[in-house]
Amino acid sequence: MKCILNCRFSKVVSAGALVFAVSALAVAQTPPGANAGVPPPPTSSGNAPAPVQTRIPLDRAIELALQHNHSLLAARSTIDQNRAEEITANLRPNPVVTWDALFLPVFSPSSFTSQYVENSAEFDLGVSYLIERGKKRQHRLQAARDQTAQSAATVADNERTIAANVAQQFIGALLAEANLELARMDLEGFQNTVQISQARYQAGDIGEGDLLKIKLQLLQFQMDLNSAQLAKVQALANLRALVGFESIPENYDVDGELEYQPVHLNLDDLKLLGLRNRADYRAAQLGVTAAQSQLTLAQAVGKRDLTAAVDYTHVSGINGLSFIFNIELPIFTRNQGEIARARAGVNQAQENRSASSETVLTDVTNAYENLRTNDEVMTLYNSGYLQQSQQSRDISQYAYQRGAASLLDYLDAERSYRATQLAYRQALASYMLALEQLRQAVGTRSLP
Repeated sequence: MKCILNCRFSKVVSAGALVFAVSALAVAQTPPGANAGVPPPPTSSGNAPAPVQTRIPLDRAIELALQHNHSLLAARSTIDQNRAEEITANLRPNPVVTWDALFLPVFSPSSFTSQYVENSAEFDLGVSYLIERGKKRQHRLQAARDQTAQSAATVADNERTIAANVAQQFIGALLAEANLELARMDLEGFQNTVQISQARYQAGDIGEGDLLKIKLQLLQFQMDLNSAQLAKVQALANLRALVGFESIPENYDVDGELEYQPVHLNLDDLKLLGLRNRADYRAAQLGVTAAQSQLTLAQAVGKRDLTAAVDYTHVSGINGLSFIFNIELPIFTRNQGEIARARAGVNQAQENRSASSETVLTDVTNAYENLRTNDEVMTLYNSGYLQQSQQSRDISQYAYQRGAASLLDYLDAERSYRATQLAYRQALASYMLALEQLRQAVGTRSLP
């Protein structure tokens, strides 16, 4: 029994020494046919990729989006439109000039003499002006200003949403880059395994079936690389659409990496921060103010205006002045419908404010719990699982390359390592996305 074990051990050691020697020779001088059946990593065009000229960090991407995003620029135009309405609201009524000539002998031209014009015809020239009562102009201006303030808050909320979307797409691009780098490293490492397996096959240490299984497994690594390349191209395209196509070149790249930065926050403080900074809640508050201004304006419109006029009259050789005042009697119409509608609008704005407050508190709570859960996941990965998966893969790879482990054991360890690495990168991205979600929920990128 002892002899059998010693013989087997000597055989394994001899085979391992042979493989080691062949591997060293392959590194020093690649023999013809050593790479047979091992295609190089694919590229997107077959040519060398164009050098990246521009790398953009997250803060710069958000800044460019706030400057060049066309949807946001279109939303900002509403502020200018409302400011133009302020000019209209502050305008005073124009005076009205009237002129008439009466009793002209058009059908009896022979009677048209200077004496007839002086004594029988009548000429009137007058100026009238509408005097607005109830401070209508002031209330119109205030209502327009309140509407502008609400529009500005709404645009600020659009900016908050754009910044969050850019951050999410940016993290997606970072994840795609990390997965692409992992796919490249895995492919390069597995190509080395294929070369060693080729040498072992030529030395008679493994069968052709195992060699074919190794080469077929290489296809999965190449497909992973192609998928990672596509994911990065799509992520960069989506990010460029948010930032603005004209603001960055086509062959740009993101500047940053997936990283875990633990954040310790208090939920109650975050809720207060959200109520103080969220632009949509501020817009809801300003909506109440604007609705109350509309009610005040409707009540002012219910007051009847006064029209004052001064007329100069020439008739029967006499020149005279007339002073005329007109005011509508508010017996039936006092703008009752618009006043009732404005009161209902105030109630609606108040309910919207309450709903917006609840939305802010709910968003902050959900974002906080999401961040806390992702933080726990990252703690699990950093506690040793990530290191253990790499050690398991390295041990299995070392043992297989030296004939001390089966092909199935090595491939299983390789799959587990790759799955763990991908899951870890996804967990990193999820944590960073949760942190961005919290920033969006509280309405500021500067967390306490």
